[in-house]
Amino acid sequence: SSEAHFFWRILLPPFSVFFPRTALFGGGWLEVVRYDGARRERTSPMNVELLQYPEHPERAVATAARLCYAPVGATELMETMPPERVQSVLSTIMKSGHFSTLEHVSYTFAVDGVSRALTHQLVRHRLASFNQQSQRYVKFAGDVEVVKPPTVAAQEDTSRIFDEAIDAVVDAYHKLLDAGVPAEDARYLLPNAAETKIVITMNIRELLHFLSLRCCNRAQWEIRELANRMLELVRPTAPYIFMDAGAPCVRGACPEGKMTCGNPYPKVVRE
Repeated sequence: SSEAHFFWRILLPPFSVFFPRTALFGGGWLEVVRYDGARRERTSPMNVELLQYPEHPERAVATAARLCYAPVGATELMETMPPERVQSVLSTIMKSGHFSTLEHVSYTFAVDGVSRALTHQLVRHRLASFNQQSQRYVKFAGDVEVVKPPTVAAQEDTSRIFDEAIDAVVDAYHKLLDAGVPAEDARYLLPNAAETKIVITMNIRELLHFLSLRCCNRAQWEIRELANRMLELVRPTAPYIFMDAGAPCVRGACPEGKMTCGNPYPKVVRE
């Protein structure tokens, strides 16, 4: 079979020479808190799993590119193209910007422990597929988990203000459910901080675009953490393609102009 299924999991912040923790998390830590009335329990942080991708992603991309100039079919190319030829074709693709061939390979991720504030940004990447936990069909009759930003959790006063507001919202949500209000209407109370779960599928071309925008230090901190975790998972599967993936400053000059963060990532020179 040309397809294989893989199951990778990250539960702790990954180490990377390209993406130090201060860049990933802004020096803070993502906190997911479960609320049930006045009771609060700290739960696991963002979890990102790579559910599925082709067995030979780089060979598949090279096959699609080589087919345009080959007298034989894609099946034969996939099976017989020597590794050095695969590398040569990939080099031409990545250096020339002929990225249509990258669209033939897709990656599927499962993500949980993230906020609705994150997924509102995520689904704006329109060349991707998403399935998200529904607040219409899932009735949160007990615990409601929310993501508390590090800047809020860092101070006792701001953390208390956040907790009180969430407690009030969760209490009101449960009262509406108890009064017979449908979950699809009671959910209007639930905040952007509400924890959610989502499945994401992107082809490599869109994934590179997503990583370029969201790995940048100027991206919002939570989606930046997601992007960097996704990059940590895909890089070993197609090391040449993802060699210089991530923020634009990895590949060259920062495009942000006066808005630059002033703290670029180390540059990667493609072989």
